[in-house]
Amino acid sequence: MPQIAVTIDGKTYRMACAEGEEEHLLGLGAGLDARVSQLRGSFGEIGDLRLMVMAALMVADELDEAKGKLAAAHAEITELQEREAQAAGGARAGDARLTEHLLGVSEIVERIAAKLESGRR
Repeated sequence: MPQIAVTIDGKTYRMACAEGEEEHLLGLGAGLDARVSQLRGSFGEIGDLRLMVMAALMVADELDEAKGKLAAAHAEITELQEREAQAAGGARAGDARLTEHLLGVSEIVERIAAKLESGRR
């Protein structure tokens, strides 16, 4: 299992990760480090733990917002799929009605043709 070193707020943390996840985890650590640095710049020295909690809350807030957007997108997709199914059903019903009408017209044409044919004899 690969081991990486993530530096957050000047402190290095060694951790294990799954094979192939090294770059992803390093990127997450760099993002958290940037947030902590931003908070430190805004609030000054308020304590390492407090900075970490504030950064974690910022990330949790973004995650919550993303989950909300994802749920809304899923709901919209479901609604669009239902509309599409209804439209397809309507089109099939329209096709069936058209087929019925054409069959009726075909029968009328056949009767007329039969009358014309019998009149010629």
